[in-house]
Amino acid sequence: MAACAFLGLGVMGFPMAGHLSARGHDVTAWNRTATKTARWAAAHKGRPADNIEAAVRDADFVFACLGDDPDVRAVAEPALAVMKPGAIFVDHTTASAELARALYATTKGRGLGFIDAPVSGGQAGAENGQLSIMCGGDAETFARAEPVMRAYAKAVTLCGPAGAGQLTKMVNQICIAGIVQGLAEGLHFAARAGLDPETVIGAISKGAAQSWQMDNRWKTMTAGGFEHGFAVDWMRKDLRITLEEARRNGARLPMAALVDQFYAEVQAMGGGRWDTSSLIARLEDAEK
Repeated sequence: MAACAFLGLGVMGFPMAGHLSARGHDVTAWNRTATKTARWAAAHKGRPADNIEAAVRDADFVFACLGDDPDVRAVAEPALAVMKPGAIFVDHTTASAELARALYATTKGRGLGFIDAPVSGGQAGAENGQLSIMCGGDAETFARAEPVMRAYAKAVTLCGPAGAGQLTKMVNQICIAGIVQGLAEGLHFAARAGLDPETVIGAISKGAAQSWQMDNRWKTMTAGGFEHGFAVDWMRKDLRITLEEARRNGARLPMAALVDQFYAEVQAMGGGRWDTSSLIARLEDAEK
């Protein structure tokens, strides 16, 4: 079993760190809000840390699950300064590929390992230990970290060198944006056409239109329930990073850019904390 530090105990990090502990790893946890660190330590076998340095100093693996590039920089700087030689920093934050490459270069120069490892599966995936993890980094470093990440994942894939995990997560978010918008429009159209949504979904969900979003979100979308963890605010952050990367590499993303603006409309409706399936709400709001 490994000595692990987990930095960031939000809706994703809290259960992920818990799974590490449940698998027998020696976990030290830290969060910017001390009360959350204490709550984690009360719920799981592991130690709370008062600061980043205390959390990571003796760790073989340091996991971070934070909000955005500035958060990662603020946490990585003190962590990398005291991590022991040979330790590995695994960043589960959905952040920029540019930052991942910079952190890789920094760790390489200090005798440390680095994996950028954004996750997909949302809060439910984190709680159930069923996340999909997209990784970038060296094969040797990945081979050491992958068995530990299996504590909370159903799939862990090395997608390429440093930054490739973040780039793959961008592909993931592009695809989700299009699928959810298509499902929202389909359900909206069905309602306007006077069709029964359950009958419609039953008819099309075994064919080419089937998707995870359809199977898991059509009922709550038609009921106007948008409390499923991954918030519109976070999706807009992910799409911002994706569109910035597209401007650098020349990719054309008209659909992703359009859906990003649709999510801005949802935010303007007060739905920043609604989950991403709330795209249907803006269609229904337009009718009023």
